[in-house]
Amino acid sequence: MDVSAAERAVTSRHLRRVWGLPGTVLGRSRWPAAVDQRLHWHWNYWWQAHLLDTLVDAQLRAPASGRLALIRSFVRSVRLRNFGRWTNDYYDDIAWLGLALQRVSTLGIDVGPALAAIDTQLLSGWTSAAGGGIWWRRGDDFKNAPANGPAAIFHARSGNLARAREMTSWLTSTLVDPESGLVWDGIRADTGELVKHIYTYCQGVYLGACLELSLVDDAARTVRAVAEHLAPGGVIRGQGGGDGGLFAAILARYLALAARSLPGREAETARSLVLDSAEACWSGAAPGLVFSAYWDRPAPWPLPEDAPERDLSVQVGGWMLLEAAAKVS
Repeated sequence: MDVSAAERAVTSRHLRRVWGLPGTVLGRSRWPAAVDQRLHWHWNYWWQAHLLDTLVDAQLRAPASGRLALIRSFVRSVRLRNFGRWTNDYYDDIAWLGLALQRVSTLGIDVGPALAAIDTQLLSGWTSAAGGGIWWRRGDDFKNAPANGPAAIFHARSGNLARAREMTSWLTSTLVDPESGLVWDGIRADTGELVKHIYTYCQGVYLGACLELSLVDDAARTVRAVAEHLAPGGVIRGQGGGDGGLFAAILARYLALAARSLPGREAETARSLVLDSAEACWSGAAPGLVFSAYWDRPAPWPLPEDAPERDLSVQVGGWMLLEAAAKVS
């Protein structure tokens, strides 16, 4: 596996200027890009957050002045494309960007105003409805793991441990299946209906929150549940293209963290899940390192027009997985 080659493949296919402006760069959401994608009309805010986070992975792995300049341009371009704002109406989106920007700040790049804006909006989303937690988006009646998980990690890393603990405790008491140990998607506050869909990234963000707060037993239980239910043959299950293209990679990011911080056999389980998934992803890539949307099977080649492998999310997900594997190799 060559994680540097993965970085080159994804960035060369997808990174382009915003509206042709010098000093700007974002990821085009499809390859090859249609006209609206070339104009970044469909720019997928939260996909960009994960692309930025993975660029930070690469910079920490192999520091380079050119990539650091790219990251600076990328951060400016997010605000430009978002019409001068750092936030939107989706609490999960802004939590993802907040996590990426927290890591950007460790590179010596000033993102203080962005982090303050994100922190303020995340704090405003907390209500007592459904027992606590923040909304999925403004004006909605749904509270879910995809918003509360990354927000809990964000608050823990910013030093607001009280709010991080409240969020994680709410997730544990409301959305963790007591039988399987897996994390359900969310709850409708107006009716109390639990939405029991199982997504890999819900496990990842809950695991990440538990690790930030040293909730070792909860983190270990989650690793065991993932290994038993969501990784047939030891390879993390894929969930297609679109938003689903990032789900498994988000889980891999936090499994890699678990491998480095948990005691006992769960650490080795987490490590094996990451490494076995990465090996499968690498070996199943199509020519030019086009990663499969499903790591347990090869990418189709030549790619059909509607192939999920054309999505930025899928390709960033493959690269993110390989960066995670590099951390635990």
